Amino acid sequence: MFYNRSYYPDFGATGQLLTELCEDLVARFGFEVTVIAGLPLASETALPPMRWFAPVRRETRNGVTILRAWGTALPNQRLTGRIANYISYFSSSILASFRTGGADIVVSLTDPPIVALPAMANASMRRARFVFLCQDVFPEVVRLLEGFQNRRIEAVLGAISRLTVRRADAIIALGETMKRRLVEGKGATPAKIRIIHNWSDAAAIVPGPKDNPFSRAHGLADKFVVMHSGNVGMSQDVDALLDVAERVRDLPDVVIAIVGEGSRKQHLQQEAARRQLSNVLFLPYQPKAGLIDSFAAADMFIVSLKRGLAGYIVPSKLYGILVAGRPFVAAIEADSEAAQIARDHDCGIVVGPGDRDGIAAAVRQLRADPERRRVLAAHAREAGLVYDRRRAVEAYRDLFVTVTS
Repeated sequence: MFYNRSYYPDFGATGQLLTELCEDLVARFGFEVTVIAGLPLASETALPPMRWFAPVRRETRNGVTILRAWGTALPNQRLTGRIANYISYFSSSILASFRTGGADIVVSLTDPPIVALPAMANASMRRARFVFLCQDVFPEVVRLLEGFQNRRIEAVLGAISRLTVRRADAIIALGETMKRRLVEGKGATPAKIRIIHNWSDAAAIVPGPKDNPFSRAHGLADKFVVMHSGNVGMSQDVDALLDVAERVRDLPDVVIAIVGEGSRKQHLQQEAARRQLSNVLFLPYQPKAGLIDSFAAADMFIVSLKRGLAGYIVPSKLYGILVAGRPFVAAIEADSEAAQIARDHDCGIVVGPGDRDGIAAAVRQLRADPERRRVLAAHAREAGLVYDRRRAVEAYRDLFVTVTS
């Protein structure tokens, strides 16, 4: 039984990953899986509306039972909207807990961080094992919110985080740095922690030709495309993209393509227009069916996180870049998971977080050296096979079997 607001058909990366995990556990290993999920904040597929006076609805998709818990779907970038979304889903998830059958394992993710409370209560009530799947470390990531100046809320989230790692029978971290954050900052027992990276599907996303319908439709087939793909949000240093565009204005074939949606997108569009950055192109979120062509349109990617977030957030977009066989520049702290992968597999260039000059230099370097791009791209695909969906789901299966034995 999994607790997480984001699930199919939500655009959110965590929801997409959880959907793949749950459906694979059913299809490949015969698990019985229930997810207590919320309403999507953004999706391609519309769900039938729900009302607050009927806060739980049972659905089934690909063998997974979904208990859809009603909640608000307000813009997530403001503290008030996020709190409303948290509390409404949290309240409905408590009611959903009483409509579930038995479970050997109850798993809490971190959307929202307070959902660990009903998950732990349900596990205790049913004498099930409790597993904490840490996608983000709170309260550190909440400090990104504009106007977040509430020490009481931060203290509550910190207390919940420490309680969660203390009560968990097993903890899943997304990398070594996240494991260290949980041990040193939250008091987690190292022996409880299993590192399982996020993933992408190496069978569904493969390296494709740059000249394809997507690149031709957007005038990118004959350009050197530097792409940011995925969430245009607050954890990434997306403002750096415009500064990099200014620094490479003298290269007429270079385009900075920002593909996706998020809380910072409108601001970036307005700022790019004000600064007359004709080498910046904004494109909408791309569905899974179009990812091969959209990734293949890029000559390189930018993966970034704001300073201080290494190990608290892991950019899941990296794994799609790897299986697509494209090099990247990681503007990120040296101990972050993305930087470690770039170094270990020689598939990217690492610069410091916020280093506009370093990113621009990497763009110039890779533009001028197609052979280096080819080598990095080949290494990226090889790394993507290491972090493939099938291997990750098998690791989850092994952990769940172990924790119940």
